Amino acid sequence: MKVSLNWLKRYVDIEETPDELSHALTLLGFEVDDIENTGLAPLENVVVGEVLAREQHPDADRLGVCRVDVGGEEEQQIVCGASNYKVGDRVPVALPGAVLPGGFKIKRSKLRGVESSGMMCSGKEIGVGEDHAGLLILEDRPEIGTPINEVITDSDTVFNLEVTPNRPDCLSHIGIARELAAWYKRELRYPEIGDTPMIEGESDDIFSDVSIDCEEDCPQYLARVIRGVKIGPSPKWMQELLQSVGLRPINNVVDVTNFVMLEHGNPMHAFDARDIAEGKIRVRNAADGEILKTIDGEERKLSSRAVVIADEDRGLAVAGVMGGENSEVKADTTDIVLEVAYFRPTTIRWVSKNLGLSTDSSYRFERGIDPNSLIFAAERAAQLICETAGGKLSGKTYSGGSAPNWESEINITTDWIRAEAGWDISDEQIKDSLESLELAVSDDGEGNFTVSIPSRRGDLDRPVDLLEEVLRMYGTDKIPEAPVVATAVTRRDHPITEFVRASSNYLAGQHFNEAVTYTLRSLEEQSSWSSKLSAMKLGLQNPISEDQTQLRHSLIPGLLEVIRLNQARNTGATRFFETGRTFREIDGKVYEMISVSFVECSAGAARTWRERKHDDFFVAKKRIEMIAGLAGMDVSRFKIEPISDADSAWQEGHAASIDQPKAGVSVRIGLMNLSRIKNMDIQGEVVGGSFSILPERLRESKRPSFKPFSLFPSTARDLALVVDKTELASDVVRSVSKIGEKATKGAFGLESVDVFDVYEGIGVPGDKKSVAVSMVFRSMDKTLKDKDVNKAFDLIQSEIREKTTYQIRD
Repeated sequence: MKVSLNWLKRYVDIEETPDELSHALTLLGFEVDDIENTGLAPLENVVVGEVLAREQHPDADRLGVCRVDVGGEEEQQIVCGASNYKVGDRVPVALPGAVLPGGFKIKRSKLRGVESSGMMCSGKEIGVGEDHAGLLILEDRPEIGTPINEVITDSDTVFNLEVTPNRPDCLSHIGIARELAAWYKRELRYPEIGDTPMIEGESDDIFSDVSIDCEEDCPQYLARVIRGVKIGPSPKWMQELLQSVGLRPINNVVDVTNFVMLEHGNPMHAFDARDIAEGKIRVRNAADGEILKTIDGEERKLSSRAVVIADEDRGLAVAGVMGGENSEVKADTTDIVLEVAYFRPTTIRWVSKNLGLSTDSSYRFERGIDPNSLIFAAERAAQLICETAGGKLSGKTYSGGSAPNWESEINITTDWIRAEAGWDISDEQIKDSLESLELAVSDDGEGNFTVSIPSRRGDLDRPVDLLEEVLRMYGTDKIPEAPVVATAVTRRDHPITEFVRASSNYLAGQHFNEAVTYTLRSLEEQSSWSSKLSAMKLGLQNPISEDQTQLRHSLIPGLLEVIRLNQARNTGATRFFETGRTFREIDGKVYEMISVSFVECSAGAARTWRERKHDDFFVAKKRIEMIAGLAGMDVSRFKIEPISDADSAWQEGHAASIDQPKAGVSVRIGLMNLSRIKNMDIQGEVVGGSFSILPERLRESKRPSFKPFSLFPSTARDLALVVDKTELASDVVRSVSKIGEKATKGAFGLESVDVFDVYEGIGVPGDKKSVAVSMVFRSMDKTLKDKDVNKAFDLIQSEIREKTTYQIRD
């Protein structure tokens, strides 16, 4: 919001510089984006001069040599290239030493061999206009030698402020002046409303009634009638103030409505009385699709949620936003109806956003004006209209509705203020701070205050709000220094929160994009992911729509839809994950589970110079193991089962599952069913993983701690085992690891067991396969010797022969 310094000075005495005011406004809570200087900037050595004589320059046809009286003991000789002046004219003269706008310094010089002691100036050269073709002729003939700043006095300083949404009371010059008066402890001068010329009798022949059909959206509406106005320019002082804050003067009536809005914060509108059918204003909701042409010439299509100011035949204005072209004040208007109203902020906010139309009026209405300010604003505007446009005011106020009831008091104690502030502040300072903002304070003499809150301060409704006001008025820059005392926070978040956060961080670090999908799914979809009977158990009694009837069994269906959407839009994104709640029906009971799922599609990625590899089953399995670890689970100790159901959502032979009801864990990993993916119009293959756990089985994660590592080299031994073809490689690794850990216990460690080859064919029976594993040994305190490793390796082989069905392959 732009605020004019000259305008502020009408209500409060200000002696401070613009920079000092900027600092004060910032401390009061209004950030100053920038400061603009309009009109004439302070200029030294620029005075009024009179041209005494003018002669042609001997060596330049377009230059003249002038003798100029600037009020000193001696006349000055100045060379000038302008041609619009004559002897006897008085003009601005910049004397040697002056610095004009733009940093142009004036000094004695020679132009084509003739000495010049200064410069006679155009309006643009001194910063008061754009005309630079000729000199600025001072028609009022001010006294010679007068500093130009005393002659041209319409300069101003404009502050561009950021007013927070909770302070609509400061969207006016009086609102900001009130804050400055409180800060500097000075008197605030409100405009005085004097005697306004009145119409004798009533004015029912041109206006008769106001009615409100939608009091929830428009609690109160006032109208005043002014007859016999003469439309013309507004006074120069009003035009200058409006222009300083960026408004274009239009005519005396419209300018007054804008002036009062910026002065007092009340938007208002003036109608041409002859355009109001039957002299009646009706405030109603618009009809769906109703068209109203606003004063900017645009046709606006309205919703039934919008409010219009109308007569018996048509809409006249979009309430709180913009007036209509069919009833605006015109050059031949003589009688006007002045509107002042209070509209519900949420309604105006919705209408403004819906129309894509933000105005000075809607900006204030949607934040909330003072509901008890309408009468004063109407009287102020009526007075100014009669002063600037003539006319007389009807004695009757046409009113619909009433101002919302406002009674608000807050009780505080000065001891509480001091305790919350953290330093000593006297009862008198607390009371003065509140009263300086025109908050009435009732004091029982023992530090108990009852503070009455005016209707303009809807942001004050708690004791802590008054504490903030005291701190603002006391000055946050004056808060005494004190040591910072802070209690360390050691509380851990809930295990569910920590697990979800850690899983999200892990998958995001693996270049997955997080998705959020609906918790409710369709019966058809859920039946394909579990049995129809189980899906029915997860149905809602009163679903909100046909495609959102069941609680979701898995996060995967939603993620597949995300893949399909991104492929259709060619976003190039192929990796997605989601965390959330899923539901399972087991033996007639519904369980809620915490789930983490991820998917990656092999098609649809953004084109790059190098083809990138995509996840396979084993990469997805590793991700699931990491996610399970974040939940405090080691899924490698659970038996993993290949999925062999051709009707499953997962591809037969390329996916696996872990179901551990006792541990409350369910896992699915691998390739998604190819035919199902194709039926969903998804290009390529999709690999995914899903981890679900009962909330009560989540364990509080351990805080990261340092785990020492060995500084010594490792030693590896390879072993090929002949096992049943149906034996899982993970079972082989688990058995060998168990035996190896026992064989090396106390001496050194078996660091890892990994499968590096699986073979079926010549040399291996038809119902068998060869699984080759690599065992890595390492000691924490020494370099291993071959004899020690060989001894342990021999023991491992012996144990395998005796205690397993595996055969060691030579």
